[in-house]
Amino acid sequence: MTPAAFDYKRTKTLYDYAADRHLRSLPMEHFMEATAQATQRKITLESFDLIQVSRPDVQCFNELLVQYPRAGEDFDKPGQIVPDNMVVVHPEPIVARTNFATPLQPAGPFLVLEYVSKHSERKDYEVSYGKYEKELKVPYYLIFYPDADELSLFHLRGGAYRSVTPNAAGRLAIPELELEVALLGGWVRYWFRSDLLPLPGDLLIERDAAREQRDEARTERDAERKARVAAEQQAESERHARLAMEAELAKLREELARARG
Repeated sequence: MTPAAFDYKRTKTLYDYAADRHLRSLPMEHFMEATAQATQRKITLESFDLIQVSRPDVQCFNELLVQYPRAGEDFDKPGQIVPDNMVVVHPEPIVARTNFATPLQPAGPFLVLEYVSKHSERKDYEVSYGKYEKELKVPYYLIFYPDADELSLFHLRGGAYRSVTPNAAGRLAIPELELEVALLGGWVRYWFRSDLLPLPGDLLIERDAAREQRDEARTERDAERKARVAAEQQAESERHARLAMEAELAKLREELARARG
């Protein structure tokens, strides 16, 4: 299909139909995700939510069917693949409900992330590697084996994936996203602009610690204020007592002077 013959409405209808057919064809085991995969996807989504605050153009998707035309194949029968997570870089919000049809989108996948568990047989990852590299030509591909505590990042250069080597900090860098990835505590974690992105649990701990410090500071300020008020009251009481004593002494002096007179 040439660009002049491209029909947006027809393409959308065909790709939506292909997505529906794909969903109906999935076996039951496809929906039985290993806990490790689910945990890592959650970490990834939470981390990219934080990145998007500073980089709204960096948009992360979760288990979204990607459909794309295949060279030399019928345009009406798209290639299909479902990455665990996918990142698209575009300044405007990406609209993709049931599927991500590359002919209809303003940008293609920039980074795909997959998490391989020995308890999951939902995908043939060698086939996926080839699709990302040769067909979709995704610039970056990250694959994580939680059971083996192994992480690899590939960068597309010269039409082929090349393994990314760790930087001086021991992390794998994706400069275009201002991002680095590495294993920490058995999971893939993300550093944005050199800072480790916290997880919600970390944020809650920080919030509670900050709240406790604030409460302690308030209690200390209250104690200091009470001590200051007490000291001022004591000083005022002592002043009144001194004035009363001076008045009494003056009175006695007057009485003594009259008695002598």
